Formats: sequence, structure tokens, C-alpha cells
Amino acid sequence: MSRRIPRLFAATLAVAALALGACAEKTSDTPAAGGSSGAAAAFPVTVGDLTLEKRPEKIVSLSASATEMLFAIGAGPQVTAVDDNSNYPPDAPKTDLSGFSPNAEAIAGRSPDLVVLSDDRNKIVEQLGTLKIPVYITPAATTLDDSYRQLTELGALTGHPAEAADVTKRMKDDIAKLVAGLPQRTEKLTYYHELGPELYTATSKTFIGSLYAMAGLENIADPADADGKNGGYPQLSQEVIVKADPDFVFLADTKCCQQSAETVKARAGWAGITAVKNNQVVGLDDDIASRWGPRVVDLLRAIIDAVAKAPA
Repeated sequence: MSRRIPRLFAATLAVAALALGACAEKTSDTPAAGGSSGAAAAFPVTVGDLTLEKRPEKIVSLSASATEMLFAIGAGPQVTAVDDNSNYPPDAPKTDLSGFSPNAEAIAGRSPDLVVLSDDRNKIVEQLGTLKIPVYITPAATTLDDSYRQLTELGALTGHPAEAADVTKRMKDDIAKLVAGLPQRTEKLTYYHELGPELYTATSKTFIGSLYAMAGLENIADPADADGKNGGYPQLSQEVIVKADPDFVFLADTKCCQQSAETVKARAGWAGITAVKNNQVVGLDDDIASRWGPRVVDLLRAIIDAVAKAPA
């Protein structure tokens, strides 16, 4: 992410994956203690086809998820510029660089010794390669293992392998505790996850869908993309949602589009939905809900907290 706002998401028919983006306690996004591993880490380091001869000190991140990962593993001081969607942590050096329309000249103007991207738009990897600028790509995650792998690889590339290992372990431990605390139910509760008022959503085959599955929920959108032609991101109709009568409605469009329990209830036919009647319309942080960095723990916590409050 990095995050695509729902309208852009809708315009592209939502085929790109999560990001293409609270009061919960944030235990998973705090940089690990001990920044000394950078000096001790052995270079050169090779990850895939990328080899870095020395620790990068001028990192440009054009992925909001990668930016969160870099700061979480203690590589923040090495990050000199981030894209216009990287708004977390607040002290990230935000610029007008774009991850959606990357410009090689603008990126090169930052004199980076490592560029982190979410995908290869505008053949930017080839262009940066011509300029001898190293590039690491962090594609949108489809599983938590993808997130852990990217954290581990970024840790190796930035000279923070120990901190990256600590972050991934903390994430795994926190997630295991959250899932273990779920109440036992005889039947699964159902949900609808809203990406935007245009009613684009995500199925169980997506990264966000996998988190809901961990919370024991059943996705009403799965039949709408059973063949996968929509990449896991179908657009539903009001009639389909009302007929499915989900137990929960999770809104990932509270910031971008000012959606809330009140706006949902005001939609034609929605007042009779179980989620609305039982006050189980849950507002999420748009950014956290569209990224696959360490704050996925906060997202899962928000989901599980809502589920735990529902009558057994």
C-alpha cells in the first residue's frame, strides 16, 4: 500500500492486492531495541538477485508498507525519503515522490543507495538499474508469511537482521495470543469488508481475507469471485449484501470516505442487516487495513475484539 484509496481501487477494478493501506496498543510496530547489529552485520548481503556491498545509508521507500517495516526494524535513520502515501510513522521523511507513478529522475535526485518499491510500475526497475541504483521489491502480501519474509529480507539488506527477527517473532507471538483468546462458537459469524462506498470488497483468498479467517469469520463475498477473475476483489451490489445479511460490517473507508455506522444505516435497505441492528458495524483505520507491515497485529486485534463482543 502504497495504499490505494477506494476510488482508485475501484477505477482499476481492484485487481492489484491490498495496497497495491487507533486506540489499540501498538506493540508490533515499535522499532526493536539495540541498533548495534547494523555495525556488526556482515556485508556484502544477497537477497534474491540483489547484492549490496555495504549497508545502505540513503534508502528511498516508495511503499507505505515497506516504510513501516523499515522503521519497525530500526532502519529508520537510514531512510532519507519516502513516498507521498507513507504517513506512518509520523516522522518518516515524506516527500512528493510517487509509488504509483514513479519517476526515475526524481528518485535518482535523492542519491539513494537502495530503493524499495511495491511493484515495477513504468518499468522503473529497469530505469533505476540503468542508473546503477539497487532496487528491492516488496509485492503486496497474500499471506502473513509474505510479511515475515519481507521483514527478514529488509533486515538483511539494511544491516538489521536481529531486529527484524525480533519484530517477526513478536508479531507471531501476538497473533497467536489473539487467536487463542477467541471465544468458541458452534456456528461461524459472517462479515462484509468494505474497501469503499462503491462496495468493492475482499474475499478470503486475499491477505485481508486471511486475517478474518483467523478470527473465525465467514466472508459473504467469496461466491462473488469464486473463479478468481476479479483477483479477490469483487464489487458487490447493495442487494447482494442485504440478502447475505452479514453479522459484521467492517469499514476500511472511514478516513478516505467518511463512512461510519450512521452512514451505513442510512443506506437503502441496510437498517435491517444484522450487523446494523446489533451495532456490529466496525470502523477500521484505512491505512492499517490496507498495509501488510507490523501493524497487521493491530488490525487483527480490532477484528478479534469486535468478534469477542458478539453474543456466543
